[in-house]
Amino acid sequence: MTEATKPALAIKRPQVTIYTDGACKGNPGPGGWGAWLSSGGHDKELFGGERETTNNRMELTAPIEALASLKRSCDVVVYLDSEYVRKGITEWIINWQRRGWKTADGKPVKNADLWQRLDSLRKLHSVEWRWVKGHAGDPGNERADMLANRGVASLSKVRGSN
Repeated sequence: MTEATKPALAIKRPQVTIYTDGACKGNPGPGGWGAWLSSGGHDKELFGGERETTNNRMELTAPIEALASLKRSCDVVVYLDSEYVRKGITEWIINWQRRGWKTADGKPVKNADLWQRLDSLRKLHSVEWRWVKGHAGDPGNERADMLANRGVASLSKVRGSN
């Protein structure tokens, strides 16, 4: 067989499982986000926080940071306990874009900056969005929740060191 007649080998993309969560102490107030990524026996934990934010912004930031951390195109399953994020990215975003980032009643979409970033990042991958019930014992969700709270806690450590 010559090179030209060899069947092309299918390049298998990495399979990645991501659990994400956001936390906010006050709404608005200090908040954190967390993400646990797992692929091929390797795990990665990500977390961070903002001093003045909302729970929804942290729920959006978690999958943004998780997807941004992937170095190449992957097949991804994102588990999250936020229907706001899941429905927003799978249902509502289409009409928001059609209406120039306005809601059905003509108001600006809240957190449009984050929705636009999440939309751009998801297009780099094949992403399936799955909702899980929060605080119901799902190990991945519990880990993401712990990381989100670590993100909140990291803010006081930084503040205390000044």
